[in-house]
Amino acid sequence: MSTQPPQRADAAKNRALIVAEARRVFSTVAPVSSLEAIARGAGVGIGTLYRHFPTKEALIEAVYSLELDALEKEAHQLLASHSSFDALRFWLDRYAEFVATKHAMHEAFRIALTFRTGAISETRSRINAAMAKFLAAGARDRSLRTNVRPDDLTLGFAGAVFAATTSSDPEQVGRVLDLLMAGLRPAGT
Repeated sequence: MSTQPPQRADAAKNRALIVAEARRVFSTVAPVSSLEAIARGAGVGIGTLYRHFPTKEALIEAVYSLELDALEKEAHQLLASHSSFDALRFWLDRYAEFVATKHAMHEAFRIALTFRTGAISETRSRINAAMAKFLAAGARDRSLRTNVRPDDLTLGFAGAVFAATTSSDPEQVGRVLDLLMAGLRPAGT
């Protein structure tokens, strides 16, 4: 149960406007805007932005959390409609695309997978929980190795994404994910 009082309707609306604008800005190919530019684009004052998000990292975390919500939902849908192996690959492709196209997310992704404090720890836990669902389904249908832990898969995936985001070869992430997926196949398959 939350100990914080519910937000007023206008405060909730302002927060949603800020997050939507930040999401738009973080999707652009331009360098990440200042918080002032995000506030202006959202139609709120900088004080309002700072009341909701005291740091740029807090704002990035909020946007990242919304994206994780969508990715978690997509994991369930993929597992319901594809083999475990294919569902995992589709999901990893989608996640890699998300990280690669959201320029501010590169740093958030790196931080979320590196440190284990506060909201960042929660983000890593959410990623690991999604990975665990794929691994459990893969163990049931014998399409994925059973000796891989969710955090192992998360770490391997993070390495693939980081390598690809620093490469000039746009197809590299796909090749690295192919290698990762090949390593997840059970022996003899």
